[in-house]
Amino acid sequence: MKEKKPSPAAKPKALIRRILVPVDFSEHSKGALRYAVDLGLIFDAELILVFVVESVGYPADLGYDQAVIPAIERDLSERGKTELSRLAEEYIGGKLAVKLNVPAGRPFVEIIRAAREFDADMIIIATHGHTGVEHILFGGTAEKVVRKAPCPVLVVR
Repeated sequence: MKEKKPSPAAKPKALIRRILVPVDFSEHSKGALRYAVDLGLIFDAELILVFVVESVGYPADLGYDQAVIPAIERDLSERGKTELSRLAEEYIGGKLAVKLNVPAGRPFVEIIRAAREFDADMIIIATHGHTGVEHILFGGTAEKVVRKAPCPVLVVR
């Protein structure tokens, strides 16, 4: 029996409706955002841009007032929202629906949480290519996201 092939004019239903893109404003993450925009245009997908404000914890004996820490995180969060908005305008410019998310915490944990919360169909994340000691010191956020993500992850080098 011969298989029936779909006609080239038949457009598949969008399998990718929401793409989550973690951004740290580096050139690497901007490259990942470019990939996400291109893929988003193909699937007419919504983009969710995430900038994670890393929680700051200072030991009490360094002389920092504990009330200062939330103020610092609040300031970083506001600046993150402003920069994400600017980046969305520059790279997406209204061509796709966009949501902005600026949580505070550990980057890989918050990225995975956002992927679940927004029901992301894909995560597109940059890697900085750290190896050896740099990888140990600076993390492996992309690696941790790949291992724990609730959806497929495209890693852009």
